[in-house]
Amino acid sequence: MAHVYISAAHKSSGKTTVSIGLCRELRRLGVSVQPFKKGPDYIDPLWLARASGRDCLNLDFHTMGRAEIGGAFAGTLANADLGLIEGNVGLFDSVDIGGSNSNAALAKQLDAPVVLVVDMQGMGRGVAPLLLGYQSFDPELTIAGIIANKVGGTRHETNLRRVVEHYTDLPMLGALHRTATIEITERHLGLVPSNEAEEADATIERIRALVAEQVDIPRVLEIARSAPSLPVTEDRGKLPPVSGDRVRIAIARDDAFGFYYSDDLVLLARAGAELVSFSPVGDQDLPDVDGLLIGGGFPEFRLRELSENRSMRAAIRDFVESGRAVYAECGGLMYLCSDLHWGDRRGAMCGVLGADVAMHERPQGRGYVRLRESEAFPWSGAPDRSREVNAHEFHHSAIMSPDPAWTFGYEVLRGAGIDGRHDGIVYKNLLAAYSHLRDVGGNGWTGRFVDQVRACRR
Repeated sequence: MAHVYISAAHKSSGKTTVSIGLCRELRRLGVSVQPFKKGPDYIDPLWLARASGRDCLNLDFHTMGRAEIGGAFAGTLANADLGLIEGNVGLFDSVDIGGSNSNAALAKQLDAPVVLVVDMQGMGRGVAPLLLGYQSFDPELTIAGIIANKVGGTRHETNLRRVVEHYTDLPMLGALHRTATIEITERHLGLVPSNEAEEADATIERIRALVAEQVDIPRVLEIARSAPSLPVTEDRGKLPPVSGDRVRIAIARDDAFGFYYSDDLVLLARAGAELVSFSPVGDQDLPDVDGLLIGGGFPEFRLRELSENRSMRAAIRDFVESGRAVYAECGGLMYLCSDLHWGDRRGAMCGVLGADVAMHERPQGRGYVRLRESEAFPWSGAPDRSREVNAHEFHHSAIMSPDPAWTFGYEVLRGAGIDGRHDGIVYKNLLAAYSHLRDVGGNGWTGRFVDQVRACRR
């Protein structure tokens, strides 16, 4: 069970670039690489999945218990040659002063040796105290080596290697020189998703070539193979069989919508759903289905196309009005509003929800949320008023004038939601929320939604 943890001193150090390059190069060498991503994230996993050829699994302390994380990691890794975990933010960053939910905590739980990606721009001898401090801060953590990123050239690299060798016992596994050819365009939520990047594979190939040339791949493999084996307590390939009638659910997947957790899609199928992809941007009508799922994405970047596709907007509006089950998250919620405003641009959306939505420069909701289902929650199974639902949100949009007559499926205990107190607009059998759910930690949303689709079909 070879595995390695790619982390950094701080965010935007180049972890994703290094992880993408390693995944693609190891895949080229015939190594089956299973990618993992710490925390709630859709965009980095899309890139990692595209580079490795395997769906990326998120590991998140907020929504998953520690035993569930360990079981999911070992069970998924059992079907691959090597696991690569990409961290988020910095190695020791944590909202908890004790670091219980940090990358370091996850690496220690998984017995994963850490490769630290260090942004060397403007750094020389000063990297030594940084590395020594990281090594001494948590002696129980195994920092197995570093990869220097944004190196200014051969002279800079030579000096860095001399400093690291003289002051530390850490091997320098590589030095990636600064180049614009491997940059992935960033926007307000992070990297541009790989499902939207027209030249994603070409970008991945350029990153792979650079990593293959400037990183000691055999040494990285050696470090990964030094990790101890983990007990497999969960078989990710065997879940309970379908317990009800099968249903067909249309799922929005194109370059405007595509934020779904891969394991949630598996669970939807296991609950009895046949997922039928459609494009709100390019298709003229919905497929013949029983339910509708519109996940997150960047509808604002396809404002004109979505607005001009009147037949699709009308089809979705009719589908909701027919009383069939619909679930929309974040970008899907925006699409169901009346008009979408972005700067001086404005486009008509589906008009299901009688309010406009507007983009803002700063996030309007960001981070982990805690929800409690209200009595109006529409899905099957009585709402459990004593249970909190852990989820996350990250949106730069906000509804301009929420309708005071709206019914909400959630009380927001932590987070922003629709208005700071509520989330999950309920209209007929539609649930539309800013919060992103994931079917882990006993959440069970996939089975409940499929049951709701069945009930509405009957």
